[in-house]
Amino acid sequence: MTRPELRLSSRVLHANIDAVRARIDPSTLMLVLKDDAYGHGLSWAVESALEAGVEWFGSYDIRSALAVRRVAGGDARIFAWVTSTDLEIDDALLQKIDLGVGTIDYLRRIIARAEALGTSARVHLKIDTGLHRNGILPDDWSAAVAEARRAERAGLLALEGVWSHIAEASDADDDDAQESFLEAVRIVGESGPIPAALHLTASAASWWRPELRGTLSRIGAFCYGIRSAEGPELDGIVPAAALVTTVIDVGEGGVTIGIGSFDGLPSTLAGALVGTPGGARTLTSIGHTDSHVEGWPGARLGDEVVLFGAGECGETSATTLAERIDTVGEEILTRLTPRVRRVVVD
Repeated sequence: MTRPELRLSSRVLHANIDAVRARIDPSTLMLVLKDDAYGHGLSWAVESALEAGVEWFGSYDIRSALAVRRVAGGDARIFAWVTSTDLEIDDALLQKIDLGVGTIDYLRRIIARAEALGTSARVHLKIDTGLHRNGILPDDWSAAVAEARRAERAGLLALEGVWSHIAEASDADDDDAQESFLEAVRIVGESGPIPAALHLTASAASWWRPELRGTLSRIGAFCYGIRSAEGPELDGIVPAAALVTTVIDVGEGGVTIGIGSFDGLPSTLAGALVGTPGGARTLTSIGHTDSHVEGWPGARLGDEVVLFGAGECGETSATTLAERIDTVGEEILTRLTPRVRRVVVD
């Protein structure tokens, strides 16, 4: 091995997905794939999730959603929630991508593109429940619903869902968000059938606040084994990836390993423990293209060093590593560059 590797376990991903499903039942899992499946690689994540029976995928933008469609085929449900250009809307409509809609202007543009293409759009209307992240304000909600229903009657739109984000700042704030969400669903119900997809919660709230879950739960990080920073370990959930590199030089003061800050490893992580054949050792410094680790008896070229995610010593996950510098595990994983090879091990 001449380059660092992020070693991926489909077996672990399957087990994590099973654990998440058991936890959120009867809500359906939407596996979130943003940031190239949290740095794991979108194609691998989609293929493995399909093997596990996942039917819903969440993708931040339409470009990524189209990549999911190429891997998953025509039957998977794919949800893209960022506001997009008209050309991207066209691609999404042709590929039957479900679109998250958080403004009336975006709703109108989707309806116009559906009319121009002679097709129907799959739409999930987003109510702003207080986070103020691209959602229709409660004062405008009835008007947006009425406009969507008119397009639905014209065959240009199918109202497939109601959704929102919550702040997860406190239980009280989230309770208020749920109240706003349920009121929005009630208003939709007065105008016609309530959509099948009702989704309010992401990973943490889906896991810890069952009363907030809708019929669908958007979960990304936990499925990959990335727990919340400063949060407790999750029953049945372990990291689906391990970051591994090799010793490229042995000196009197320690060893040099083949990964550095140019590979996406923050230089501020010096002082962390890593796993070596000699047990846990300190990562003493991080350079541009290599790093230095406290030595051990019998260290030799080619020895494997585990930065996180495998073995019995060192950091157990990207999150434990991230907590050393007051960030989240997702940041460690998504910073890793293409030079860090993604390798499926089982």
